[in-house]
Amino acid sequence: MLLRMLIACLLWWAIQAQAAAPAPEDADAHQLLVMLRLPAPHYRPDASYGGRYLDDAGRSARRNRAEALARQHGLTLVDDWAMPMLGVDCYVMRYPANDSAERLIALLESDPQVEWAQPVARFAGMQQADALYPVQPAARFWHVAELHRYTTGRDIKVAVIDSGIDTNHPDLQGQVALNQNFVDAGPTPPENHGTAVAGIIAARAGHGGIVGVAPQAKVMGLRACWQQPDANTRCNSFTLGKALNFAIQNGAQIINLSLSGPPDRLLDRLLDVALERSISIVGAIDAQASGPSFPANHRGVLAVATLTQINAPTRPQVSAATAPTAERTPGGAVQTDAPLLAPGSDVPTTAPGGRWSFVSGSSYAAAHVSGMLALLDQLQPGASPARLRSLLQSGAAPTTATIDACSAVARLVQQLSCPRALSQRGGAP
Repeated sequence: MLLRMLIACLLWWAIQAQAAAPAPEDADAHQLLVMLRLPAPHYRPDASYGGRYLDDAGRSARRNRAEALARQHGLTLVDDWAMPMLGVDCYVMRYPANDSAERLIALLESDPQVEWAQPVARFAGMQQADALYPVQPAARFWHVAELHRYTTGRDIKVAVIDSGIDTNHPDLQGQVALNQNFVDAGPTPPENHGTAVAGIIAARAGHGGIVGVAPQAKVMGLRACWQQPDANTRCNSFTLGKALNFAIQNGAQIINLSLSGPPDRLLDRLLDVALERSISIVGAIDAQASGPSFPANHRGVLAVATLTQINAPTRPQVSAATAPTAERTPGGAVQTDAPLLAPGSDVPTTAPGGRWSFVSGSSYAAAHVSGMLALLDQLQPGASPARLRSLLQSGAAPTTATIDACSAVARLVQQLSCPRALSQRGGAP
Protein backbone atom coordinates (compact mmCIF):
# COMPACT_ATOMS: atom_id res chain seq x y z
CA MET A 1 0.00 0.00 0.00
CA LEU A 2 2.83 2.37 0.92
CA LEU A 3 4.59 1.61 -2.38
CA ARG A 4 1.41 2.42 -4.30
CA MET A 5 1.12 5.75 -2.50
CA LEU A 6 4.72 6.61 -3.34
CA ILE A 7 4.33 5.73 -7.02
CA ALA A 8 1.09 7.71 -7.27
CA CYS A 9 2.67 10.75 -5.64
CA LEU A 10 5.73 10.61 -7.89
CA LEU A 11 3.58 10.32 -11.01
CA TRP A 12 1.43 13.23 -9.94
CA TRP A 13 4.45 15.47 -9.25
CA ALA A 14 5.91 14.58 -12.66
CA ILE A 15 2.66 15.54 -14.40
CA GLN A 16 2.47 18.81 -12.48
CA ALA A 17 6.05 19.70 -13.39
CA GLN A 18 5.42 19.07 -17.08
CA ALA A 19 2.13 20.98 -17.08
CA ALA A 20 3.53 24.08 -15.39
CA ALA A 21 4.18 27.13 -17.55
CA PRO A 22 6.98 28.93 -15.71
CA ALA A 23 8.92 31.97 -16.74
CA PRO A 24 11.98 30.96 -18.80
CA GLU A 25 15.11 30.18 -16.79
CA ASP A 26 17.06 32.98 -18.47
CA ALA A 27 14.20 35.52 -18.52
CA ASP A 28 16.06 37.80 -16.12
CA ALA A 29 19.56 37.24 -17.54
CA HIS A 30 21.59 40.35 -18.47
CA GLN A 31 19.22 42.65 -16.58
CA LEU A 32 19.82 45.52 -14.19
CA LEU A 33 17.57 47.26 -11.69
CA VAL A 34 17.95 51.03 -12.02
CA MET A 35 16.49 53.22 -9.28
CA LEU A 36 15.62 56.73 -10.44
CA ARG A 37 14.90 59.32 -7.79
CA LEU A 38 11.18 59.99 -7.37
CA PRO A 39 9.90 63.53 -6.85
CA ALA A 40 8.52 63.87 -3.32
CA PRO A 41 4.97 64.94 -4.35
CA HIS A 42 4.47 61.54 -6.04
CA TYR A 43 4.31 59.75 -2.67
CA ARG A 44 0.78 58.99 -1.51
CA PRO A 45 0.71 57.23 1.87
CA ASP A 46 -2.96 56.27 1.82
CA ALA A 47 -3.76 52.58 2.18
CA SER A 48 -5.44 52.40 -1.22
CA TYR A 49 -2.17 52.99 -3.02
CA GLY A 50 -0.73 49.58 -3.84
CA GLY A 51 2.53 50.68 -5.40
CA ARG A 52 1.56 51.06 -9.05
CA TYR A 53 1.73 54.31 -10.93
CA LEU A 54 -1.35 56.49 -10.84
CA ASP A 55 -2.54 58.15 -14.03
CA ASP A 56 -0.82 61.44 -13.24
CA ALA A 57 0.97 63.80 -15.60
CA GLY A 58 4.38 62.88 -14.22
CA ARG A 59 4.26 59.23 -15.17
CA SER A 60 5.01 59.71 -18.86
CA ALA A 61 7.75 62.20 -18.10
CA ARG A 62 9.45 59.82 -15.70
CA ARG A 63 9.25 56.92 -18.13
CA ASN A 64 10.61 59.11 -20.94
CA ARG A 65 13.49 60.02 -18.67
CA ALA A 66 14.19 56.33 -18.04
CA GLU A 67 14.00 55.46 -21.74
CA ALA A 68 16.43 58.24 -22.59
CA LEU A 69 18.84 56.98 -19.94
CA ALA A 70 18.55 53.43 -21.29
CA ARG A 71 19.30 54.56 -24.87
CA GLN A 72 22.28 56.60 -23.68
CA HIS A 73 23.93 53.47 -22.31
CA GLY A 74 22.78 50.95 -24.92
CA LEU A 75 20.13 49.39 -22.66
CA THR A 76 16.55 48.30 -23.29
CA LEU A 77 13.80 49.28 -20.85
CA VAL A 78 11.88 46.11 -19.89
CA ASP A 79 9.60 46.90 -16.96
CA ASP A 80 9.01 49.39 -14.14
CA TRP A 81 7.44 49.76 -10.72
CA ALA A 82 6.98 52.72 -8.41
CA MET A 83 8.36 52.33 -4.88
CA PRO A 84 7.44 55.61 -3.22
CA MET A 85 8.33 54.43 0.27
CA LEU A 86 11.95 54.32 -0.93
CA GLY A 87 11.59 57.52 -2.95
CA VAL A 88 12.42 55.79 -6.24
CA ASP A 89 11.01 54.43 -9.47
CA CYS A 90 12.43 50.95 -10.10
CA TYR A 91 13.23 50.15 -13.75
CA VAL A 92 14.35 46.83 -15.23
CA MET A 93 16.82 47.37 -18.07
CA ARG A 94 18.41 44.69 -20.25
CA TYR A 95 22.00 45.04 -21.40
CA PRO A 96 23.81 43.26 -24.29
CA ALA A 97 25.34 39.88 -23.48
CA ASN A 98 28.78 41.15 -24.50
CA ASP A 99 28.69 44.05 -22.03
CA SER A 100 29.61 44.13 -18.35
CA ALA A 101 27.12 44.68 -15.56
CA GLU A 102 29.84 46.19 -13.36
CA ARG A 103 30.84 48.72 -16.04
CA LEU A 104 27.25 49.77 -16.68
CA ILE A 105 26.43 50.09 -12.97
CA ALA A 106 29.42 52.40 -12.49
CA LEU A 107 28.30 54.57 -15.42
CA LEU A 108 24.67 54.68 -14.29
CA GLU A 109 25.51 55.58 -10.70
CA SER A 110 27.57 58.55 -11.89
CA ASP A 111 24.32 60.08 -13.21
CA PRO A 112 22.74 62.38 -10.57
CA GLN A 113 19.20 61.17 -11.34
CA VAL A 114 20.14 57.56 -10.45
CA GLU A 115 19.83 56.62 -6.77
CA TRP A 116 21.57 53.30 -7.42
CA ALA A 117 21.77 50.41 -9.89
CA GLN A 118 22.21 46.69 -9.25
CA PRO A 119 22.01 43.33 -11.02
CA VAL A 120 18.74 41.40 -10.96
CA ALA A 121 19.58 38.65 -8.48
CA ARG A 122 18.02 35.20 -8.54
CA PHE A 123 16.47 33.47 -5.53
CA ALA A 124 15.31 29.91 -4.95
CA GLY A 125 12.70 28.26 -2.76
CA MET A 126 14.34 26.29 0.06
CA GLN A 127 12.96 22.84 -0.67
CA GLN A 128 14.80 19.53 -0.85
CA ALA A 129 14.95 18.00 -4.30
CA ASP A 130 13.61 14.61 -3.09
CA ALA A 131 10.77 15.87 -0.94
CA LEU A 132 8.87 12.57 -1.27
CA TYR A 133 11.78 10.41 -0.28
CA PRO A 134 11.42 8.75 2.08
CA VAL A 135 7.62 8.73 2.39
CA GLN A 136 6.66 8.19 6.01
CA PRO A 137 4.02 9.42 8.47
CA ALA A 138 4.85 12.87 9.92
CA ALA A 139 4.27 13.54 13.64
CA ARG A 140 2.23 16.42 15.00
CA PHE A 141 5.35 18.26 16.11
CA TRP A 142 3.71 21.06 18.06
CA HIS A 143 0.34 19.61 19.17
CA VAL A 144 -1.36 22.58 17.52
CA ALA A 145 -4.85 21.11 17.97
CA GLU A 146 -4.47 21.71 21.71
CA LEU A 147 -3.13 25.23 21.17
CA HIS A 148 -6.11 26.09 18.93
CA ARG A 149 -8.35 26.06 22.00
CA TYR A 150 -6.70 29.36 22.91
CA THR A 151 -5.51 30.89 19.64
CA THR A 152 -5.93 30.23 15.91
CA GLY A 153 -4.27 33.29 14.40
CA ARG A 154 -7.69 34.77 13.71
CA ASP A 155 -7.57 37.54 11.04
CA ILE A 156 -3.77 37.97 11.26
CA LYS A 157 -2.50 38.91 7.78
CA VAL A 158 0.36 36.67 6.69
CA ALA A 159 1.97 37.59 3.36
CA VAL A 160 3.27 34.48 1.61
CA ILE A 161 5.76 35.79 -0.95
CA ASP A 162 6.30 32.66 -2.99
CA SER A 163 5.10 30.82 -6.07
CA GLY A 164 1.39 30.55 -6.88
CA ILE A 165 -1.11 29.21 -4.34
CA ASP A 166 -3.96 26.86 -5.28
CA THR A 167 -6.87 28.78 -3.74
CA ASN A 168 -9.33 26.07 -4.85
CA HIS A 169 -7.69 23.41 -2.71
CA PRO A 170 -10.21 22.04 -0.15
CA ASP A 171 -7.90 22.98 2.74
CA LEU A 172 -7.29 26.50 1.40
CA GLN A 173 -10.71 27.63 0.21
CA GLY A 174 -11.47 30.95 1.89
CA GLN A 175 -8.03 31.08 3.52
CA VAL A 176 -6.33 33.27 0.90
CA ALA A 177 -7.55 36.85 1.25
CA LEU A 178 -5.95 37.86 -2.05
CA ASN A 179 -3.84 36.16 -4.71
CA GLN A 180 -1.71 38.71 -6.57
CA ASN A 181 0.67 37.90 -9.42
CA PHE A 182 3.92 39.90 -9.63
CA VAL A 183 5.67 37.57 -12.11
CA ASP A 184 3.57 38.21 -15.23
CA ALA A 185 0.24 39.63 -16.37
CA GLY A 186 -1.67 36.34 -16.24
CA PRO A 187 -3.80 34.85 -13.47
CA THR A 188 -1.94 33.25 -10.58
CA PRO A 189 -1.32 29.56 -11.40
CA PRO A 190 -1.41 26.86 -8.69
CA GLU A 191 2.20 25.85 -8.00
CA ASN A 192 3.82 23.36 -5.66
CA HIS A 193 6.00 25.45 -3.35
CA GLY A 194 3.59 28.30 -2.62
CA THR A 195 0.66 25.93 -2.12
CA ALA A 196 2.68 23.81 0.33
CA VAL A 197 3.86 26.83 2.34
CA ALA A 198 0.34 28.30 2.52
CA GLY A 199 -1.10 24.99 3.70
CA ILE A 200 1.39 24.64 6.54
CA ILE A 201 0.57 28.15 7.72
CA ALA A 202 -3.19 28.30 7.36
CA ALA A 203 -4.92 25.13 6.09
CA ARG A 204 -8.42 25.07 7.56
CA ALA A 205 -9.51 22.24 9.82
CA GLY A 206 -12.24 19.69 9.16
CA HIS A 207 -11.87 19.18 5.42
CA GLY A 208 -10.21 15.80 5.22
CA GLY A 209 -6.63 17.01 4.85
CA ILE A 210 -4.28 18.81 7.23
CA VAL A 211 -4.64 21.52 9.87
CA GLY A 212 -2.51 24.64 9.49
CA VAL A 213 -0.54 26.06 12.40
CA ALA A 214 -2.78 29.16 12.28
CA PRO A 215 -6.00 27.98 10.57
CA GLN A 216 -7.85 31.28 10.94
CA ALA A 217 -5.05 33.52 9.69
CA LYS A 218 -5.64 35.37 6.41
CA VAL A 219 -3.04 34.59 3.76
CA MET A 220 -1.95 37.27 1.30
CA GLY A 221 -0.80 35.19 -1.66
CA LEU A 222 1.87 37.26 -3.43
CA ARG A 223 3.33 35.36 -6.38
CA ALA A 224 6.89 36.61 -6.84
CA CYS A 225 8.34 33.20 -7.77
CA TRP A 226 7.57 30.70 -10.49
CA GLN A 227 7.77 26.95 -10.88
CA GLN A 228 10.24 25.61 -13.44
CA PRO A 229 9.88 22.45 -15.56
CA ASP A 230 11.99 20.55 -13.02
CA ALA A 231 9.52 21.63 -10.26
CA ASN A 232 12.12 23.86 -8.58
CA THR A 233 11.10 27.38 -7.61
CA ARG A 234 12.82 30.58 -8.79
CA CYS A 235 12.40 34.31 -8.07
CA ASN A 236 14.39 37.47 -8.72
CA SER A 237 15.06 40.88 -7.18
CA PHE A 238 12.40 42.69 -9.21
CA THR A 239 9.50 40.30 -8.59
CA LEU A 240 10.38 39.99 -4.91
CA GLY A 241 10.74 43.76 -4.59
CA LYS A 242 7.28 44.34 -6.07
CA ALA A 243 5.72 41.78 -3.74
CA LEU A 244 7.47 43.17 -0.64
CA ASN A 245 6.42 46.67 -1.60
CA PHE A 246 2.79 45.48 -1.92
CA ALA A 247 2.85 43.57 1.38
CA ILE A 248 4.11 46.61 3.27
CA GLN A 249 1.57 48.92 1.65
CA ASN A 250 -1.36 46.58 2.28
CA GLY A 251 -1.13 45.82 5.96
CA ALA A 252 0.78 42.53 6.20
CA GLN A 253 1.57 41.73 9.83
CA ILE A 254 3.86 38.79 9.05
CA ILE A 255 5.88 38.19 5.87
CA ASN A 256 7.00 34.65 5.05
CA LEU A 257 10.07 34.40 2.79
CA SER A 258 10.72 30.68 2.27
CA LEU A 259 13.56 31.36 -0.16
CA SER A 260 17.24 32.23 -0.27
CA GLY A 261 19.67 34.02 -2.54
CA PRO A 262 22.52 36.54 -2.59
CA PRO A 263 22.52 39.83 -0.63
CA ASP A 264 20.41 42.38 -2.49
CA ARG A 265 20.34 46.13 -1.95
CA LEU A 266 16.74 46.71 -3.05
CA LEU A 267 15.39 43.92 -0.87
CA ASP A 268 17.58 45.09 2.04
CA ARG A 269 15.96 48.51 1.89
CA LEU A 270 12.44 47.11 1.70
CA LEU A 271 13.06 44.71 4.58
CA ASP A 272 14.28 47.65 6.67
CA VAL A 273 11.08 49.56 5.92
CA ALA A 274 8.94 46.54 6.82
CA LEU A 275 10.75 46.05 10.13
CA GLU A 276 10.44 49.77 10.92
CA ARG A 277 6.68 49.35 10.50
CA SER A 278 6.64 46.46 13.01
CA ILE A 279 6.08 43.74 10.42
CA SER A 280 7.52 40.38 11.48
CA ILE A 281 9.63 38.72 8.76
CA VAL A 282 10.56 35.04 8.63
CA GLY A 283 13.37 33.74 6.39
CA ALA A 284 14.56 30.21 5.55
CA ILE A 285 18.24 29.34 6.05
CA ASP A 286 19.96 27.65 3.10
CA ALA A 287 22.13 24.94 4.63
CA GLN A 288 23.95 24.38 1.32
CA ALA A 289 24.97 27.99 0.70
CA SER A 290 28.68 28.81 0.82
CA GLY A 291 28.04 32.44 1.79
CA PRO A 292 25.47 34.49 3.71
CA SER A 293 21.92 33.14 3.47
CA PHE A 294 19.78 36.16 2.48
CA PRO A 295 17.20 37.26 3.57
CA ALA A 296 17.55 35.03 6.66
CA ASN A 297 20.78 36.82 7.66
CA HIS A 298 19.23 40.31 7.42
CA ARG A 299 19.21 41.94 10.85
CA GLY A 300 15.74 41.68 12.35
CA VAL A 301 14.59 38.78 10.14
CA LEU A 302 13.77 35.62 12.10
CA ALA A 303 16.06 32.95 10.61
CA VAL A 304 14.73 29.39 10.63
CA ALA A 305 16.42 26.05 9.98
CA THR A 306 14.99 22.53 9.82
CA LEU A 307 14.55 20.36 12.87
CA THR A 308 15.96 17.07 11.59
CA GLN A 309 15.99 14.85 14.65
CA ILE A 310 13.25 14.27 17.19
CA ASN A 311 13.83 12.84 20.67
CA ALA A 312 17.61 13.17 20.26
CA PRO A 313 20.22 15.91 20.65
CA THR A 314 19.16 18.20 17.83
CA ARG A 315 21.42 19.76 15.24
CA PRO A 316 20.13 22.28 12.70
CA GLN A 317 20.85 22.00 9.01
CA VAL A 318 23.00 25.13 9.21
CA SER A 319 26.62 25.88 8.47
CA ALA A 320 28.69 28.59 10.12
CA ALA A 321 28.83 30.50 6.84
CA THR A 322 25.07 30.66 6.36
CA ALA A 323 23.58 31.17 9.81
CA PRO A 324 23.40 34.15 12.13
CA THR A 325 25.46 33.77 15.28
CA ALA A 326 23.63 31.72 17.92
CA GLU A 327 24.47 32.77 21.47
CA ARG A 328 22.83 32.42 24.85
CA THR A 329 22.77 34.65 27.87
CA PRO A 330 24.04 33.33 31.24
CA GLY A 331 20.39 32.58 32.09
CA GLY A 332 20.04 30.37 29.01
CA ALA A 333 17.83 32.64 26.86
CA VAL A 334 18.43 32.67 23.13
CA GLN A 335 19.89 35.91 21.79
CA THR A 336 17.87 37.73 19.13
CA ASP A 337 20.20 36.69 16.30
CA ALA A 338 19.99 32.94 17.01
CA PRO A 339 18.41 30.78 14.29
CA LEU A 340 15.43 28.74 15.44
CA LEU A 341 14.66 25.14 14.58
CA ALA A 342 11.20 24.08 13.42
CA PRO A 343 9.67 20.99 11.73
CA GLY A 344 10.78 20.75 8.13
CA SER A 345 11.18 17.05 7.32
CA ASP A 346 8.44 14.82 5.89
CA VAL A 347 5.72 17.40 6.55
CA PRO A 348 2.29 16.62 5.08
CA THR A 349 0.80 19.63 3.34
CA THR A 350 -1.37 20.85 0.49
CA ALA A 351 -0.48 20.34 -3.17
CA PRO A 352 -2.10 21.73 -6.35
CA GLY A 353 -5.12 19.93 -7.73
CA GLY A 354 -6.80 19.25 -4.39
CA ARG A 355 -4.06 16.85 -3.34
CA TRP A 356 -1.65 16.44 -0.42
CA SER A 357 2.01 15.50 -0.31
CA PHE A 358 5.00 15.21 2.00
CA VAL A 359 7.62 17.95 1.76
CA SER A 360 11.01 18.63 3.34
CA GLY A 361 13.23 21.69 3.59
CA SER A 362 13.78 24.88 5.58
CA SER A 363 11.07 26.56 3.47
CA TYR A 364 8.54 24.53 5.38
CA ALA A 365 10.24 25.06 8.74
CA ALA A 366 9.93 28.82 8.10
CA ALA A 367 6.22 28.38 7.31
CA HIS A 368 5.71 26.70 10.70
CA VAL A 369 7.30 29.71 12.42
CA SER A 370 5.13 32.18 10.47
CA GLY A 371 2.08 30.26 11.68
CA MET A 372 3.37 30.38 15.26
CA LEU A 373 3.86 34.14 15.01
CA ALA A 374 0.21 34.46 13.91
CA LEU A 375 -0.90 32.49 16.98
CA LEU A 376 1.11 34.76 19.27
CA ASP A 377 0.06 37.92 17.42
CA GLN A 378 -3.62 37.12 18.04
CA LEU A 379 -2.95 36.72 21.76
CA GLN A 380 -0.97 39.96 21.99
CA PRO A 381 -2.32 42.36 19.32
CA GLY A 382 0.14 45.02 18.19
CA ALA A 383 3.15 43.24 19.63
CA SER A 384 6.42 44.29 18.02
CA PRO A 385 8.50 41.78 16.02
CA ALA A 386 11.05 41.85 18.85
CA ARG A 387 8.36 40.94 21.40
CA LEU A 388 7.04 38.06 19.27
CA ARG A 389 10.59 36.88 18.69
CA SER A 390 11.26 36.89 22.44
CA LEU A 391 8.12 34.82 23.06
CA LEU A 392 9.22 32.23 20.50
CA GLN A 393 12.75 32.13 21.84
CA SER A 394 11.60 31.88 25.44
CA GLY A 395 9.80 28.72 24.38
CA ALA A 396 12.93 27.21 22.85
CA ALA A 397 14.23 24.01 24.38
CA PRO A 398 17.06 24.77 26.85
CA THR A 399 19.87 22.89 25.07
CA THR A 400 18.87 23.59 21.45
CA ALA A 401 17.18 26.30 19.40
CA THR A 402 14.12 24.07 18.96
CA ILE A 403 10.84 25.95 19.44
CA ASP A 404 8.60 24.66 22.21
CA ALA A 405 5.25 25.85 20.85
CA CYS A 406 3.27 25.08 23.98
CA SER A 407 5.65 26.99 26.27
CA ALA A 408 5.62 30.01 23.94
CA VAL A 409 1.81 30.20 23.96
CA ALA A 410 1.63 29.46 27.70
CA ARG A 411 3.48 32.71 28.42
CA LEU A 412 0.34 34.52 27.21
CA VAL A 413 -2.31 32.03 28.36
CA GLN A 414 -2.17 31.38 32.09
CA GLN A 415 -4.65 28.49 32.03
CA LEU A 416 -2.55 26.55 29.48
CA SER A 417 -0.47 23.90 31.19
CA CYS A 418 2.31 22.27 29.19
CA PRO A 419 3.37 18.72 30.11
CA ARG A 420 6.94 18.63 31.41
CA ALA A 421 7.93 15.93 28.96
CA LEU A 422 6.61 17.96 26.05
CA SER A 423 8.70 21.01 27.02
CA GLN A 424 11.83 18.93 27.48
CA ARG A 425 11.47 17.51 23.99
CA GLY A 426 11.04 20.85 22.25
CA GLY A 427 7.42 20.29 21.28
CA ALA A 428 7.90 16.91 19.64
CA PRO A 429 5.20 14.32 20.24
